[in-house]
Amino acid sequence: MNDRYFGGALEARQIDASNGKLTAEVTGEVEIEEGVLVIRRIHVGMRLVAPEGAKATVERTHDIYAMRCSLYRTLHKTIQLTSFFELVAPYITPVVFAEAPDKVAIVV
Repeated sequence: MNDRYFGGALEARQIDASNGKLTAEVTGEVEIEEGVLVIRRIHVGMRLVAPEGAKATVERTHDIYAMRCSLYRTLHKTIQLTSFFELVAPYITPVVFAEAPDKVAIVV
């Protein structure tokens, strides 16, 4: 399951997945079959930095993207493929101005 497609699908829905906001961790499970290592399962966990308000759109996008991913379509009948996403709130950095210490700006 290609996170490039997922990221593009999110971008098309006005959810910013650029500049490291969307990351993925992929793990595989192998078994030995007649002395040969065989990949049986692949798990893809994606993490997206986005506001909570984007969750419903991200869920809908995640639900449909696999069958539009060439890697998934190629492998899903031979290897068990799973994926999930985690939504992470954007980190907010307060900035205090030296010339006006009583004023604070928020940088997202």
